[in-house]
Amino acid sequence: MFLAMYGLTGVGVTVGYHRLFTHRSFETFAPVRYTLALLGCMNAQGAPIIWASQHRQHHAFPDERGDPHSPYVGRRPGVLGALKSLWHSHYGHVFRQIETVDPAKYAPDLEREPFLRFLEKQSGWIVVAGFAIPFVAGCLITRSWIGGVTGLLWGGLVRLFIATHATGAVNSICHYFGSRPFDLRDESGNVWWLSLFTLGESWHQNHHAFPTSARHGLRWWELDPSWMVILGMEKIGLASNVVKVDPDRLGRRLKA
Repeated sequence: MFLAMYGLTGVGVTVGYHRLFTHRSFETFAPVRYTLALLGCMNAQGAPIIWASQHRQHHAFPDERGDPHSPYVGRRPGVLGALKSLWHSHYGHVFRQIETVDPAKYAPDLEREPFLRFLEKQSGWIVVAGFAIPFVAGCLITRSWIGGVTGLLWGGLVRLFIATHATGAVNSICHYFGSRPFDLRDESGNVWWLSLFTLGESWHQNHHAFPTSARHGLRWWELDPSWMVILGMEKIGLASNVVKVDPDRLGRRLKA
């Protein structure tokens, strides 16, 4: 139950919210598009319009004034200052999310979609569904209330806890640690051990180097489950106009 819910809702965020809605790395049919939106919404990270708006703002001002969740902007000296900044980038910024993002400026294309505007108003019910589904499934599979509660625990609470911190780690850990194969003006880094938990999002400097690329794990050894999903969708005709990085272009961008 945990793996199923983590995979489905995680793909909703990484493939849907991030690579489809925010960066338009590929195109797909409306039913698939809105299914990804619903799955992502179950991870309690808000609806796609706010999420994409904040992330586009992050790319517009990476680790500079205007970045809504940089661990460097406004950082105070010392260990305590570093910890406070990491907390802000990891999750603290969520408490000021609405007042710091501007969807009309950064996501006008998404605001024009009626379904996404509807989802913005009803996102709380979708989060509840993310708990109800594993509870009902647990009851049906085991034919007992205990199975339902166990499904709710692992497919709901534990799943959401780990998913929340995996997403936060991309904002915090991946801007503080990791390898940096490209010369960029921000502090993004690639953190290999987070790649499974984040479904490939932790190849974060790769992403900052090529923001519209549908693939973040740019080399064969860089695990990127979200890219595997998009590639599979392309193979069966559910994804088109997939943005890919030419190997020659990649080679030119790498540090000498």
